[in-house]
Amino acid sequence: MCPLLLTSDPLPPVNFLLHEVPLPFPHLPLSLTRCPRLLVSSVPTQLRPTLRFLTSVGLVLNSHTTLLLVSDVENTLKPKINFLQSLGFDEPEVNRMVVRSPGLLTLSVENNMSPKAEFFLEEMEGDLEELKRFPQYFSFSLEKKIKPRHRALVEYGVQIAVVKGVKD
Repeated sequence: MCPLLLTSDPLPPVNFLLHEVPLPFPHLPLSLTRCPRLLVSSVPTQLRPTLRFLTSVGLVLNSHTTLLLVSDVENTLKPKINFLQSLGFDEPEVNRMVVRSPGLLTLSVENNMSPKAEFFLEEMEGDLEELKRFPQYFSFSLEKKIKPRHRALVEYGVQIAVVKGVKD
């Protein structure tokens, strides 16, 4: 899967993960198993700038989220942040959503987030407050979970009212 592992020096990325992230040593194997590309990524040009970006939005990295470090800030992470802001969320709201659901940063805007947002806002007549409270909505399959469940609720006449002004 990652032949560069055979020729690269894993020590700089490992030191980075342990000392700059900082990832507890027992969590290192899981991080590297989930994302071997961490071991072949440049600390100064890839890992460190991405860590700065992720921490600037308030994300604290762990063994499940270190895979985000191999993402390109300008071409991968910022477009997702920009998409959420284009829906009407302000920067602090988007940051809270990302902290609550870091998986948002792994989703495709075109193939995942945009169709789900459109379905939620138009078909389900949802509002942004609901998405703020439950950003994990974007992690569910539109065709296999969201649409069938919404159809079932409509068929049974179930209305899910949103209580305005209630904080979670």
